[in-house]
Amino acid sequence: MLEGKTAIVTGSTSGIGLAIATSLAEAGANVMLNGLGDADIIEKTRAELESQTSAKVGFHGANMLKPEEIEDLVHDTQARFGSADILVNNAGIQHVSPVEDFPVAKWDAIIAINLTAPFHAMRAAVPAMKERGWGRIINTGSAHALVASPFKAAYVSAKHGIAGLTKTVALEVAAHGVTVNTICPGYVLTPLVESQIPDTAKARGITEDEVKRDVLLAAQPTKEFVTVEQVGSFAAFLCSDAAASITGAVLPIDGGWTSQ
Repeated sequence: MLEGKTAIVTGSTSGIGLAIATSLAEAGANVMLNGLGDADIIEKTRAELESQTSAKVGFHGANMLKPEEIEDLVHDTQARFGSADILVNNAGIQHVSPVEDFPVAKWDAIIAINLTAPFHAMRAAVPAMKERGWGRIINTGSAHALVASPFKAAYVSAKHGIAGLTKTVALEVAAHGVTVNTICPGYVLTPLVESQIPDTAKARGITEDEVKRDVLLAAQPTKEFVTVEQVGSFAAFLCSDAAASITGAVLPIDGGWTSQ
């Protein structure tokens, strides 16, 4: 389906990002991984993905806090693989705290990584996509791009911002064969979600099990976590020709959360 295409997936050394990278590689796209972690584990992940698919898989360690490294990620992918046809802005961080106690440094980092980094990546990738007359940009939003939750001021603000950025860029590139969409998962039991459970428990004065049952899954009528594989398959579909008329969309995959 995506043979001859190359995808950049930020934040793809684990969790949702790795699942998206895997789905794109299984669909035939070459993939440039990006993210944090132990170098040996990242190399093992890269080699396994390459051996299990027909894709060529690379890794670039761009820091999403540094615009020049984000630009280099895009340009290096173009140089190594010949193009950067698909851009998945997935890297993200989270912090949970009442607004009056919210650390300013955490606010700045969350906005930078979750919102500003996708801007820099799109800015670098769009010109070549427009020249080729084909491109797919997928931003990993969240149900929090559509609704809010307490104690997540920076994250909710960044994800609402991603929704607006998606719509704006989609309109700018619509006549050039490039689509831009945001996928909005509900709660997926990734390392990012698991890491915020203790803080949420502390902020609400409840146990971690109660956070899972009464806070996280309470929002999802299915009472089940969304799986990383479901998100990966959804992203791959949005890169297909069947999805060529889907652009500027903010698309929930959240077990019914935002239907309420």
